[in-house]
Amino acid sequence: MYAADLMRQSFALSIAALVACSDPVPPGPVGNRDASVAGNDDAAAAGNADAAAVVNDDASTGQADAAHTPPVCRTDTRWAAGTTIFRERNDLLPMGVEGTRLGVADIDGDGRPDLFVRRGGNGADDFAGVRNSWLLINKPAGFEDRTQASGIRATRGEFQPRRSRPGEVVAFADVDDDGDVDVYSGMNSADPNGPGGETSEIMFNDGAGNFTFGPELNGFRQARELIGGATFVDFDRDGRVDLWVGRGAVDSVPQQSMLYRNVGGGTFEPTTDQVGLTTRPWSMLGDLDGALSHVNAWSSLACDLNNDGNPELMAASYGRAPNHLFRGERAAGAMTYVNESVASGYAFDGNQAWEDNQFARCFCAANRGAEGCATVPVTRLPSCAQMNWSHNTDRHPYRLGGNSGTTVCADVDNDGDMDLLTTEITHWWAGQNSDRSELLLNQGDPLVRFTRPGLVATRLERGNSGGWDNGDMTAAIFDFDNDGWPDVYIGASDYPGNHGLLFHQDSAGHFEPVPIAQGIDHHRSHGIAVADFDLDGDLDVVVGHSRARCDANAPDNCYPTMRPRYFENTIGAAGNYLQLDLVGGMGTSRSAIGARVTVTSGGVTQTQEIGGGHGHYGIQHDRVLHFGLGASCEATVTVRWPDAALTTETVTIDGNARYRWVQGEAPQPL
Repeated sequence: MYAADLMRQSFALSIAALVACSDPVPPGPVGNRDASVAGNDDAAAAGNADAAAVVNDDASTGQADAAHTPPVCRTDTRWAAGTTIFRERNDLLPMGVEGTRLGVADIDGDGRPDLFVRRGGNGADDFAGVRNSWLLINKPAGFEDRTQASGIRATRGEFQPRRSRPGEVVAFADVDDDGDVDVYSGMNSADPNGPGGETSEIMFNDGAGNFTFGPELNGFRQARELIGGATFVDFDRDGRVDLWVGRGAVDSVPQQSMLYRNVGGGTFEPTTDQVGLTTRPWSMLGDLDGALSHVNAWSSLACDLNNDGNPELMAASYGRAPNHLFRGERAAGAMTYVNESVASGYAFDGNQAWEDNQFARCFCAANRGAEGCATVPVTRLPSCAQMNWSHNTDRHPYRLGGNSGTTVCADVDNDGDMDLLTTEITHWWAGQNSDRSELLLNQGDPLVRFTRPGLVATRLERGNSGGWDNGDMTAAIFDFDNDGWPDVYIGASDYPGNHGLLFHQDSAGHFEPVPIAQGIDHHRSHGIAVADFDLDGDLDVVVGHSRARCDANAPDNCYPTMRPRYFENTIGAAGNYLQLDLVGGMGTSRSAIGARVTVTSGGVTQTQEIGGGHGHYGIQHDRVLHFGLGASCEATVTVRWPDAALTTETVTIDGNARYRWVQGEAPQPL
């Protein structure tokens, strides 16, 4: 009998506050089963371990007992100007590591978040020479490179000795529900210079960080595609994680983004058309303006935006094309999707004035009789010899959006619904109609609607709108000072003068820029990974570096290499926090992707979801949820599990500890 079987209907489980150690210790293996269960795929084992197998009730689990001391309630560590937040600890990363694609997962099950670093592009690893990816295992003394030994880059063919299978898009989840984290490795199979026969793959983990291939016959193994983002999501809430893939343009032709249903055993089948996600080719202006045509995806995302338990699916577009947002509807247990891209406000912002585009001004200077050109001002370009303007199409809404990189989903203002943060590449010559990186606040509408309060109102403004090239492609939302309010980091890359930008939320939806010297001093910052890497109760950050457009004569030129930099949080550990490692039970995927958690403490309620990867070419932070508690050291926590019944459980627990919470059981402090 499984413990979760007894809790199929929604309920509130009240448990007296559990005692916990004041400082966390490295937890034991997460989700490991005993030898008689590990790896079994039959009905008695797959994803539904019994209470004894899931929790491992021996002394190694760190369970609390009466001898433990209640936590020490710490001070409120809310950041104030003048306080340095991070210090560099690049010595913890092996020499030679380079890249901008960053993902976090506990690969070997020891409770420490590990790191997967990749360069951009489709390059393979020659382990005797050129490297393009690094699987770094987090050890107490620093990270160790286990890329080749892990098998994560193994090839199905033998096209070159010592060469690996490429793949820059990565997403982690427990695909086969055996208690360890597997990986989807997505590659650009449309690259004519790529290795013949190699495609995207599912790689199964044996629990110790060693990977082997999933099924060879798999619906997502496409011979010709370009992947811009991949996200695990249990869209139909059947207890198995599915896969949402945002696809980019092949030979300049945008492609259909794809949803793949997990049918068990690591096999996925296309289900895009069946659930209403079909989009159209780029041929009709009406389809393009209405965001009904294919997206040129640079990222993907799934999260529940209207709090009905059904995840919405998103894909952000490069090339100033509309972003896509599909709202999930569930009827009689079946899921369908409705295109809300334009109506929601996510496709593009409301500024569709084209007259300040400098190339449009060039056109109008030579064609004053053309529609709308009579009063258009003179261009600021030094020459109009080269034109980048089509007067017939570039005034349409679909050409007046943004070059969208990452979209982040989070309850920024702590009002109980999930907001969005977009990142955009913007150029001074394109004008103010080109969408800029900004916050979209959720209005709580069941149909999913956002407002854009604007950069002045939120103070996420750079203050350089007079002549700017901003290369924002990656970002993160996390509470760096444990004050209970999420903060924002925008990785501003590629262009001279672009620095990574850290903002502290000083009131709901309003931010204070953190001076570079007190935050993260890293220019051309591309790629980000957030986790409590050192297990001290605050969130650390690893950022990548872009060496595109290097110019020795420009400000903030490129660093000598693409080596990532590790920034250790130095202030958050003095404050109060809570960390939750959720494990799904009967009817829920073991990764618990899509679980929604609310934490109420000190009069503030925070909301987070467990994600399955998002963002530009595959960003993923630690799946262990981290909450700052401000001045409080106790919290009331509710988990809404992503099973068919949306089972809920509520407890009151002490802070300043990490808990492992198996669905249907009491949370256990580690």
